[in-house]
Amino acid sequence: MLNRWDDTEAARWAELGDLGEITYGSRLVGADPALVLHGGGNTSIKGSSTDAWGEPVPTLWVKGSGWDLATLEPPGFAPLRLEPVRRLADLDELSDTEMVNQLRIHLLDASAPNPSVEAILHALLPQRAVLHSHADAVLALTNTADGDARVRDLWGDRVVVVPYVMPGFDLARVCAAEWRAQAHDGTEAMVLLNHGIFTFGETTRQAYDSMIDRISEAEQSLARAGVPSFGEAGAGAADNRSTRSIGPDEAETVAELRAALSAAAGVPVVLRAVRDPRAEAFCTRSDVASVARRGPATPDHIIRTKQFPMVGRDVAAFVDGYRSYFERNAARHDADGPQTALTMLDPAPRVVVDSGLGLWTAGHRAADCDIAADIYLHTIDVICAAEALGGYVALSEAELFDVEYWELEQAKLARVGASAALAGQVALVTGAASGIGRAAAEALAAAGAAVVGIDLAPAPEGATGPARHHAVADVTDSAAVTDAVASAVERFGGIDIVVVAAGIFGPSAALGDLVDDSGLGTAWQQTFDINVSGAANTLAAGHRVLRHSPAGGRVVIVGSKNVPAPGRGAAAYSASKAALTQLARVAALEWAADGITVNVVHPDGVFDTGLWSDDLIDQRAAAYGLTSEQYRQRNLLGHELASADVGELIAQMCGPAFAHTTGAQIPQDGGSDRVV
Repeated sequence: MLNRWDDTEAARWAELGDLGEITYGSRLVGADPALVLHGGGNTSIKGSSTDAWGEPVPTLWVKGSGWDLATLEPPGFAPLRLEPVRRLADLDELSDTEMVNQLRIHLLDASAPNPSVEAILHALLPQRAVLHSHADAVLALTNTADGDARVRDLWGDRVVVVPYVMPGFDLARVCAAEWRAQAHDGTEAMVLLNHGIFTFGETTRQAYDSMIDRISEAEQSLARAGVPSFGEAGAGAADNRSTRSIGPDEAETVAELRAALSAAAGVPVVLRAVRDPRAEAFCTRSDVASVARRGPATPDHIIRTKQFPMVGRDVAAFVDGYRSYFERNAARHDADGPQTALTMLDPAPRVVVDSGLGLWTAGHRAADCDIAADIYLHTIDVICAAEALGGYVALSEAELFDVEYWELEQAKLARVGASAALAGQVALVTGAASGIGRAAAEALAAAGAAVVGIDLAPAPEGATGPARHHAVADVTDSAAVTDAVASAVERFGGIDIVVVAAGIFGPSAALGDLVDDSGLGTAWQQTFDINVSGAANTLAAGHRVLRHSPAGGRVVIVGSKNVPAPGRGAAAYSASKAALTQLARVAALEWAADGITVNVVHPDGVFDTGLWSDDLIDQRAAAYGLTSEQYRQRNLLGHELASADVGELIAQMCGPAFAHTTGAQIPQDGGSDRVV
């Protein structure tokens, strides 16, 4: 394992004192996914602070809950009075809820985050700096039938070995006892079976060097046993297929799977295809149904991935199995009294392993899918390595259940607020690179939807992230649109919303001039190709997936005020938007049986779009005998509308307020005396 310590960078952080030193080391650990992933691991440093009376206070700074090591900042550490926290380990028993309360009582800063649940363990270790990771190489050694022996064979008495105990107060007490029994002056680390490794030193540099050295030794041990390097195709895999993407038929299959998963979860979820050679190889292992169902690499991952993935596509069977798992294990807690009664989490899987479709992850947000994907790829590495050592062994069902239904996690569940209005839903927006299309995409994303943009232009600045995807495609090319829809399913599992916003104004000319030799006839045809045929292509390609929406499909067509009130010199635009509106009415008639609503918004005077230029505004104003400023505000309210205004209305039309409305045409024009 590469040692990334940089003395120059470390010196800059050290200017911040103890906290700067441990922050730098923490970020190095967090930057390596082979050590920790997405909030995993924790770190600490001991020192002295000054209280309100100017007196020194022995202090433990430990990573705060909710902070990620990779991006940790000094405010992410919780400062604790060291001695009282150490003494908590002397108590005979302490519930984890009360442990959290006691840790907050001993904070030196009331605004600090909740300390890590392993804060007592950090306090007990005598060294000044402590780093804790869930290193893949260590888990590969410990997650075997003879994991204890493998650890001792590799490191001898240089490490303290601790049997698996659930994180929290009980783990701190067991570690204290094992430390007293096994530690000596030459102790270099503490290995927690099925959990991870602690390294330490009088400086963060010493703790970090020890972490890298121990993991390197573990990797070398695995290599001697014939285990391939992590990140390569899994050991024992059936083959090493190249990555691939889905086609239109598979897109509909995935959309159906997403609908079933959403029904199991009770809310819409998004999916993500995990296209990695390791994933492809793992899904085609002959023994995948066995190895995948043995449990996570470390119990910390169960909150993200559940206890094991769904192998195949039988969602009903997975749900029945999960309910049985809950009922078997909840009985142990119910016996302790009604105050311990548990609330079952939704039974939908978070990881799908399928030999045909490959590896997919599911979540309430796109970011949740990405996290589960990262974790499960590393789980594959650990499983394959442990299998090469003789067999992958995870924790027992009861131990996994106790982490999944830990009282601290249940408390978090009780505090979860309302989700965003469109959370778990996927929107496809044409013309998303500019104007109304871009505004609609931004409004839908702000409402919680994952958004796929289609445009001839590349994605605009800011339109990136876990919940954004952009496909460069010409909507007049039906094959390109079909591929773009498939890419939307590949990225998010389906489509719930289609917004048709791609359009052009077309030639501005009198009707009699549209058939001359000036090229206006070609421009007329192009206007219809984009405004009408492009919309038809989008609707046709999208319908196969949209009809499987777990939220009920919604379509919003961007029409124009020119439909009920056409303008002189705008024949191509007005006629094409009228045809588009008629197309929307037909879709509303045909798709109602699929539960899909189709509505039209008719904007007018939205001048911050690509349809308009200053010259065109001047031309249109002159046609009406108005100044350009008067033309911009030529509505009853005297308002100038912006793309963002239309985008917000479109987002509302995709939400619950319009769930029972279809075939509607809604003006957004500030009031037109030609329409009203």
